[in-house]
Amino acid sequence: MSQWISLDTPTGRISAWRADPPIPAKGALVVVQEIFGVNGHIRHVCERFAAHGFIALAPALFDHFEHDVELGYDEAGVARGRELVEQLGFERALEDVHTAARLLDSEAKVGVVGYCWGGTVAFLANARLSYPAVSYYGGRTMPFVHEQLDAPMMFHFGENDPLIPAEDVARIGEIHHEAERFVYPAGHGFNCEQRADYHEASAQLALERTLTFFGRVLRRPL
Repeated sequence: MSQWISLDTPTGRISAWRADPPIPAKGALVVVQEIFGVNGHIRHVCERFAAHGFIALAPALFDHFEHDVELGYDEAGVARGRELVEQLGFERALEDVHTAARLLDSEAKVGVVGYCWGGTVAFLANARLSYPAVSYYGGRTMPFVHEQLDAPMMFHFGENDPLIPAEDVARIGEIHHEAERFVYPAGHGFNCEQRADYHEASAQLALERTLTFFGRVLRRPL
């Protein structure tokens, strides 16, 4: 079952898309959006995680300024999305992630997964909030790369990503050698079916690895 719910964050009430599994939950995931809002792609991501046994909750982070934001993967959408994430900032985004995680914590152990800009939020949720996390092509991670991880971490990158240089990917691996890091024969946004760089084989392999990771780190002891 999937539905919109409401989250009462420290800086105001926002909505969130929640998807619940048809079986007892293996864990719970806060899903952090790209710069395009909680659009059809992100809702589909939540539903896919739910189909694999995880509660998935995607906070609509732009609700602080504008409701129902679903931007296109075009020049205008990118420009508007960048404006909104700059207005939001990482600190407020992390407050919203923390609010979502606390809501889920009574139901299952919580992890964070993020895409693009949200991939960097996921990294920061690990370093600053101690949540196990998976970052998909987090293009804004380098300014924070020396922050110490405080939970299990996994990174996914595309080797043909024009936004994340190979040397940055290598540097992340050097600094965070304890994290799992994978590079795919794909470009930026390879997990998103709505993007030109969508790469089905890479997306499927990354999903399998992500599911295995969260299945392991979110398992609560008997």
